[in-house]
Amino acid sequence: MLAEDFIENWDLFLAPYHQAVDELKLKLKTIRSEYRINGKHTPIEFVTGRVKTKESILEKMEIRHIEPEDLLIGVQDIAGIRIMCQFVEDIYIVAELIKERQDMKVLLIRDYIKNHKESGYRSYHMVIEYPVHRADGMTKVIVEVQIRTLAMNFWATIEHSLNYKYSGMYPEHILMRLQRASEAAFQLDEEMSEIRSEIREATYYFENRHD
Repeated sequence: MLAEDFIENWDLFLAPYHQAVDELKLKLKTIRSEYRINGKHTPIEFVTGRVKTKESILEKMEIRHIEPEDLLIGVQDIAGIRIMCQFVEDIYIVAELIKERQDMKVLLIRDYIKNHKESGYRSYHMVIEYPVHRADGMTKVIVEVQIRTLAMNFWATIEHSLNYKYSGMYPEHILMRLQRASEAAFQLDEEMSEIRSEIREATYYFENRHD
């Protein structure tokens, strides 16, 4: 295990990341609310966020042979935001909303929807730079944003657990089943996209009904 003392105070080091996650969650939820107030379909279904623990960061550094001086480059997901969408089309709408914002800067994009991984993993990743204002001044924090549909998220949650069990080295039969399940999930997304206008109308009716 890598020595832990290259960072003197982990709580202090991680504090800006926690602040960034809290602020970004609030801003994204506000966007969702604005769409709903205006009676429009919101491309954001819900938002979650997390900050890696010290143990998780050290483990990733050890597995990927990342030196302490390369921490901020090698571990770009210390802070993570996950945005769920109803439809695949919504993913790209959300991505454009993020690109257009002036309070954050997009550094990197990885489109694992158009170019999914061998395992079948699909998601849209953005690495952004977000300024956090602290008592001692402003600091820029790197945050990974994952945008995916509910079906993609269900698949990815299962795959994440299996990945830990097999350390990424899946038996052939498991890999084949993962790939088939991924295609089934994506087929579901495509079917839902075909009837998205009806789904949006039903959702609007449900949310605005008077019990």
